[in-house]
Amino acid sequence: MLTLEGRTSLSDIADLNRLKSELGSLQAVDIGDYIAGLPSEKRAITFRLLSKGQATEVFEYLDSEVREDLLGSLQDTQVRHLIEAMRPDDRAELFDELPAGVVRRLIQDLSPTERQATATILGYAEGTAGRVMTTEYVRLREGLTVAQALSKIRLDDEDKETIYYAYVTDNNRKLKQVVSLRQLLFSLPNAFIGEIGSDRVIKVYTETPQEEVAQIMKRYDLLAVPVVDREDRLVGIITIDDIVDILEEEATEDIQKLAGASGGEESSLSSPLRKLRNRLPWLLGIMGLYIGASSMIAPFQSTISLVPVLAVIMPLFSNTGGTVGIQALTVTIRSLGVGEVTTQDTLRILRRELLAGIGSALALGTTMVILSFIWTKPEERWVALVAGLVMATNTLVAVTLGTLLPMAMKQLKVDPALISGPLVTTLLDSIGFVLFLSMITVCLNMLKLGSWQLLVIQ
Repeated sequence: MLTLEGRTSLSDIADLNRLKSELGSLQAVDIGDYIAGLPSEKRAITFRLLSKGQATEVFEYLDSEVREDLLGSLQDTQVRHLIEAMRPDDRAELFDELPAGVVRRLIQDLSPTERQATATILGYAEGTAGRVMTTEYVRLREGLTVAQALSKIRLDDEDKETIYYAYVTDNNRKLKQVVSLRQLLFSLPNAFIGEIGSDRVIKVYTETPQEEVAQIMKRYDLLAVPVVDREDRLVGIITIDDIVDILEEEATEDIQKLAGASGGEESSLSSPLRKLRNRLPWLLGIMGLYIGASSMIAPFQSTISLVPVLAVIMPLFSNTGGTVGIQALTVTIRSLGVGEVTTQDTLRILRRELLAGIGSALALGTTMVILSFIWTKPEERWVALVAGLVMATNTLVAVTLGTLLPMAMKQLKVDPALISGPLVTTLLDSIGFVLFLSMITVCLNMLKLGSWQLLVIQ
């Protein structure tokens, strides 16, 4: 791994020949990290120092912004070589991020074979197995012997994405068996692959969601999984490195949605414009939600003026209720995301969350009563009891919403991560504030009525 000290050392090298030699001793992913951290004007110069093979491998590790920057800086010949040498799935991913006009030009520059492979992948919907698969895999025909299969792999499949699994098909490319390289190496040369291959092939379809593919590969500990069309014809495979990228992408997307910062992939090193474009729509939307919450408090201004200590107490409802809700929400979304639970488990999950919530409600409610006793005047100590009751109630409401909302979204086949943290927080703020201020108003009216009746008796 290239450390900060190592990057600084490379940046200090003025001799380009020496820099080329140093880069040649590094792993492609480390070179990619180094180039991504360079100023735009230095990236192309450094990238041109790499050999053709090394440049292709490094290019596949770069993020979309750096790739676009390099494509604009390199000569057309270098660009054509890079795009042609990329694996079809990586090339399709790159084309997803480029302007349509640029993609059309680059596709025309591809060889017929690579153009067809890329068009096949781009023909499937985003987020499906077909869109993330590669068309480079080892295919064996029925009837081959082990010796013939190994000879075919040596001659034709050196550049395939993986050779650890070979897929046996008939003449119509219909998937029949899977055989591992281990089985081929430790079987007799004259044995037929049909005798050693497995008929129980774990496969996915081109329209299978990529998250489901990830769960299948995780469940069965697969290095690769075949992708078939509706007629069971083999069209590609998805390898474990693609799944790692998918899981990272999904986790990043879910975290950003929970924080209200979705709208595109964003990292700490993303450009200020991309950060603004991703965040500002959410911020404006959340401001609209808070305006709604504030509007619900507006009718209680007279109540707050009569009991000013309410302004000290109310922020505790906001912070605590929102935190409890986001805790339950995060756990539920994560469990749904990794396949630990389904919507059929809703009542079982809710029961456990409520049991845990009761303990939290008692602890938080008691703490609220103690704090309110400290802050209130002697004649307003009754406010502490109301505050404790509302805090306990709001805690139970928070765990309920944090559990039921993702489950409802999943049942409606909508991504549960769309329920952002700010949305849940605002909803709980509104419930807590209205409940608290309503109960305080009722208690004030009862106290006024009691005082009036006592005055009449006297």
